[in-house]
Amino acid sequence: MNCSVVIPVYRGEATLIPLVERLAKVLPAISDSYEAVLVNDGSPDNSWAVIEGLAKQYSWVRGIDLMRNYGQHNATLCGIRSARYEVIFTMDDDLQNLPEEMPKLIAKLNEGYDVVYGVARKRQQGWFKNLVSVFLKRAIAYVMGQHTVRDIGAFKAFRADLRKSFESFNGPDVLVDVLLSWGTNRFASVIVEESPRVVGKSNYNFMKLVKVSLLVLTSYTTLPLRLASVIGFIFTFFGFFVLMYVLTTYFSAGSIQGFPFLASIIAIFSGVQLFALGIMGEYLARLFERSSGRRTYAIGQTTFGGEK
Repeated sequence: MNCSVVIPVYRGEATLIPLVERLAKVLPAISDSYEAVLVNDGSPDNSWAVIEGLAKQYSWVRGIDLMRNYGQHNATLCGIRSARYEVIFTMDDDLQNLPEEMPKLIAKLNEGYDVVYGVARKRQQGWFKNLVSVFLKRAIAYVMGQHTVRDIGAFKAFRADLRKSFESFNGPDVLVDVLLSWGTNRFASVIVEESPRVVGKSNYNFMKLVKVSLLVLTSYTTLPLRLASVIGFIFTFFGFFVLMYVLTTYFSAGSIQGFPFLASIIAIFSGVQLFALGIMGEYLARLFERSSGRRTYAIGQTTFGGEK
């Protein structure tokens, strides 16, 4: 079995060297031919210089330097498309995903699955981020149509043939996990160990997590539009009963009391309308981005070692 390891790199100058050193010990034991594809996603530090040095030192290291920062999934897709071997691993560059756990993913993949996730026994992050992460994973699993897949993450192994199902995909908003689900429904996961972050901090702040959530819900499913329709339908009936109440009060009492009540009803209906318009606006924004000609990524330069 031959494998490629795709690693999107952002602010990874301090972790790339030890990561590749550990890969150099693990990869010969699990594959005959192998490579590591390091995709520099517009890092503001010296990550690209480190990648160039590693490519000179290790014949199986390949480097791709994107023209700017496009995002983790965009950089990962770039590496996946350039990978040369039949099994592809993806992992983060922060040393939290352990190369020593890769044999577990290979063993599960050999049971007949197409995609295998490495799930951390215990997530090394705060409770709030854990909560948001669980929500995102559930949302992505729903969009993928894989309701039994609960643990989705960057550390995974899959068969390169799955690339055929999204070879024509082009657009600025990418979710690699959803693209993989276009080609298979044979997903699995294994429990792996995960190290705490020792260098730097996560690049996913609250606003980025919100952006990813909106991307998941508006780029790959029509669920929010249907939700807006259902809410509008419910409030139409609610408005009808409010009208009945107002007319009954007027004809029985001769006057309508309760201006605060009516004002609150108007405010509620206005809020629902703005909510629905916001959802439609998100979809229009996705259509605009897809039709504007923006590319998923653009490669600035590459550096290649020889084949092992």
